Amino acid sequence: MGDPKFPRRSFDTPSHPWQGERIKEEHGVVKEFGLKNKRELWKAKTILRDYRKQSRDLQARIRTGEEQAKIETQNLLKSCAALGLLPMEGATLDDVLGLKTEALLNRRLQTMVFRKGLATSPNQARQMIFHGHVAVDGRKVTIPGYLLARGEEEKITYLGSSPFNNELHPFRVDAPKVMEARARRLAREARREREDEQRGGRGGRGGRGGGRGGGARFPRRAERTMEKTKESADAGTSSELPEAPAAKEE
Repeated sequence: MGDPKFPRRSFDTPSHPWQGERIKEEHGVVKEFGLKNKRELWKAKTILRDYRKQSRDLQARIRTGEEQAKIETQNLLKSCAALGLLPMEGATLDDVLGLKTEALLNRRLQTMVFRKGLATSPNQARQMIFHGHVAVDGRKVTIPGYLLARGEEEKITYLGSSPFNNELHPFRVDAPKVMEARARRLAREARREREDEQRGGRGGRGGRGGGRGGGARFPRRAERTMEKTKESADAGTSSELPEAPAAKEE
């Protein structure tokens, strides 16, 4: 069974450590869902990878006419439906193969607390859960990665002894203003990204580090400074040149 002090790792790491596109995508997901690190993302990917592997194996066994495979298929579909990943009726093994990582991350308690408006950001939702301010069906849950079963998202509330239950609490009074400001900030960032992409498509800067080759120009002050530096360098070079020797008289 092994020593409980050294439990077996519950996730699989990427096959290659340095892949720019994958790293950029993982950074975006970690920031969007307020994850502590990439290990929580890798755990979700590992769970879905196991579901997909089981689905492929069952499809192969069903083609051979195995009766036990049909029973295991129903159990797999019921398990995914109980987590809210698939509908209760009409789902197939192909739907299991089409599950995305975001579908499982959306079932985390941390994500649901934020989307229900109990917190102003995913990171604040994580902090509130750790501090014991959140309850599911009247039971305190201090695990941000707790996967909610179907129907439990409607039972998420503040814990009865939490000070956040008071509607006059400063957080609850200021929360709508904070959410509105956050929405405006996200809209501004999205607008800036669109403008940068449009400028890059027209042959402009092509990003912040476009340089002169992409159409961006230096400020006039910088150009004048560069010209003066060049002139002084040329003058210093000419003054340091040795004088030509005088021609000898015949």
